[in-house]
Amino acid sequence: MRALPTPLVDGALAAVIVLVQMWPLLAADERTGVPWDWWGYLVVVAASVPLAWRRRAPAVVLVATLCAGALYDLADHVARQPIWYGALVAIYTVASRSDRRLRLTMLAFTIAGGLATVGSSETALRGVVLFVAAYAIGRAAAISRAHAAALEERAERLERERRMEAERAAERERARIARDMHDILAHAVSLMVVQAEAGPVVVRSDPARAEAAFDAIAATGRDAMGQLRRMLGLLKEDEAPRTPQPTVDDLPALAGQVSNAGLAVGFSASGAPRTLAPDCAVAAYRITQEALTNTVKHAGARHADIRLAWEDHHLLIDITDDGRGSGHGLPSGGNGLIGIRERAAACGGTATAGPRPDGPGFLVSVRLPVAGP
Repeated sequence: MRALPTPLVDGALAAVIVLVQMWPLLAADERTGVPWDWWGYLVVVAASVPLAWRRRAPAVVLVATLCAGALYDLADHVARQPIWYGALVAIYTVASRSDRRLRLTMLAFTIAGGLATVGSSETALRGVVLFVAAYAIGRAAAISRAHAAALEERAERLERERRMEAERAAERERARIARDMHDILAHAVSLMVVQAEAGPVVVRSDPARAEAAFDAIAATGRDAMGQLRRMLGLLKEDEAPRTPQPTVDDLPALAGQVSNAGLAVGFSASGAPRTLAPDCAVAAYRITQEALTNTVKHAGARHADIRLAWEDHHLLIDITDDGRGSGHGLPSGGNGLIGIRERAAACGGTATAGPRPDGPGFLVSVRLPVAGP
């Protein structure tokens, strides 16, 4: 019924109440056989039809039904009406849809009017009980609607917050994928450029070294393509390969890959390895990869070191080189060190970068939290 137009529902209710209220008048007086006075029919209609407008003017409709009902006994030959249903529906509507002052005023007016017009205490008591009960049911309906509206509003607010959080998570994921793709491409292209520059120089004097350079270019390209497929596969989960992303355990292989490109990279680890959260394990690899890429592109270094130190609550990673800044003249995206700091901060760690305090070269120092033993 809530899907139907309100005027149609209220009009149907008024018609039903007219029929029910008219029921005692549909048969002639059993004692005399004489039809009832026309006044009774008129008052029944006047006390019931206003209910069609009960939601638009609850107080006016209540007054109209009460006043019409009070005129019923002006005629002598009318059927008895035990209950005036229109007045009960009207007081219910006032209780459920009017403000506090108006509904309490109308309740007092109804009870006072009933007590003033009835002829016996039993009838007065019955009327008071019926009107108070109708009023209480109307208040219960209003409270129920308010509660349902509050729940619906809360559900809508939670849904908006969920969508906003999902959008923020998607934005963070896109930013992470963009950083990963930047790191992969910058690292691979830097190594390939270094090898490509070295190949022609030694192609005649040292063919084996030239062949190794070109093999390294091919291997670096294949590795970059594989990592890019994994990154792009995250955007299409159904097609995503199941190969995991490189983590801190793959740092020795990274050192070997860069060493094959001509920059000697040492790797050392101290302390008992502990458990890193998955995002921290990936961040450790990507940060180290970005630091070595910067070394290849800008430092002009001959040697670099990756040193891991496992502590009770943190993993310390130091990436150092002996460069003096001559580099290979490769273009810079300008976000390398910013990306390193962002990756460390994203998993609860810190990162610093600057000249080495113990000699020429550059130092990137990273501190990441460990998840457990």
